[in-house]
Amino acid sequence: MNPPGGRTPVMADVARLAGVSHQTVSRVVNGHPNVREETVLRVRRAIDELGYHRNSTARALVTRRTNVLGVIAFDTTLFGPAQTLSGIERAAREAGYFLSMVSLDDVSPDGIVAAAEYLIQQSVEGCVAIAPQRSLVDALAALPGPHPLVAVEGGEGSGLPVVCVDQVQGAHDAVRHLLELGHATVHHIEGDPLWLESEARVVGWRRALEEADVPVPEPLPGDWSPRSGYELGRSLVARRAAGERVTAIFVGNDQMAIGVLRALHEAGLRVPGDVSVVGFDDVPEAEYLTPSLTTVFQDFAQVGKESLALLLGEIGTERNGSSGSSGTARRVVPARLRVRGSSGPPPP
Repeated sequence: MNPPGGRTPVMADVARLAGVSHQTVSRVVNGHPNVREETVLRVRRAIDELGYHRNSTARALVTRRTNVLGVIAFDTTLFGPAQTLSGIERAAREAGYFLSMVSLDDVSPDGIVAAAEYLIQQSVEGCVAIAPQRSLVDALAALPGPHPLVAVEGGEGSGLPVVCVDQVQGAHDAVRHLLELGHATVHHIEGDPLWLESEARVVGWRRALEEADVPVPEPLPGDWSPRSGYELGRSLVARRAAGERVTAIFVGNDQMAIGVLRALHEAGLRVPGDVSVVGFDDVPEAEYLTPSLTTVFQDFAQVGKESLALLLGEIGTERNGSSGSSGTARRVVPARLRVRGSSGPPPP
């Protein structure tokens, strides 16, 4: 049985076919508990026969809810942002929400305003921003909408609710691991200095060295790419050849660590026999490198869940007429060191 004229079936068609009221179909569709099982089965058979789908636009007009959340992301070609986005998408789908995403090519104020306006036009109920740079966080905090808005890796002091991995703790654990193996100090190749994650990992690296009262070498700024890791790895090889004791390198991400491993291999240096290397991110390839890479694992799936839970909490608070968290909410996901073959004691 199809609706007359080949039109798209509506709830009234389902009610007519199932022999129930429009209100009963609505209760079944929305999972209301007080409907007899026999009636539920009859309505579901009618839905399947007609190919009925709920009209989200009509539903939004009645409930004033769209079940659409916005995402603002930057540089999702990198492993961390891409996995964070995947975690948010998965958590939103499990919670019954759709996503409308804007990917930024730059973090100029005009670009961020345009992204926000696009999401407002989509009638999003709230927004998650993957905000790895301070300038992006500051620009988002100044936006008049969309709200509520949760910043992932948004640092501190922005006035926005934030979900982040404990980058400082992860870096600290990595460096402490190398020091406990007996290394006199640990050199650091950092990620893009404009990124908050890079900044936090430098803090953790430096803190571990200062707590151990060992020398703190000047960090070498990279750009997250294997090429920059390779070039900076060659620089450390040259310094080692000139007499500097370079036996342990903490690298800001695994992609750069792969470049460092290439530079050390070309120089004839053994890992970890001559130089130990530790990365950050735990990319899928890390376990299968030769040697397998000691690295810091970030639970991006948990970041996605925490981000969505915090955002939905903010939406609920705002819907109930409260002022919300005023940016005080902050959820931190622990990082975990995974020790593998690339780290070992220093050479005698």
